[in-house]
Amino acid sequence: MAFGIALIFDDVTEQHYWAVNDKLGINRDGSGDWPEGMLTHAGGPTANGWIVMETWASKADHERFMATRLGAALVAVGVPEPVQVVESELVNAHMR
Repeated sequence: MAFGIALIFDDVTEQHYWAVNDKLGINRDGSGDWPEGMLTHAGGPTANGWIVMETWASKADHERFMATRLGAALVAVGVPEPVQVVESELVNAHMR
């Protein structure tokens, strides 16, 4: 069963977003070192900051990425903790 997560940040900008991706080796053209198990990824501005929405093959894949790569990249760039995290075991995940 796929796992979905949305992370909502206040006071985070597009510049923060790309700086984190640079640390991760993910390029603006969509190429790069995407993590194993990630099925979809999207990020964009909100009224107060930024949102990231992802679909993963499993929650364990997401947790491994957070522990081994993403957490350190967020800290290095100075991104604050998300103000809201929404997680779901997805029952109908369709990817084209």
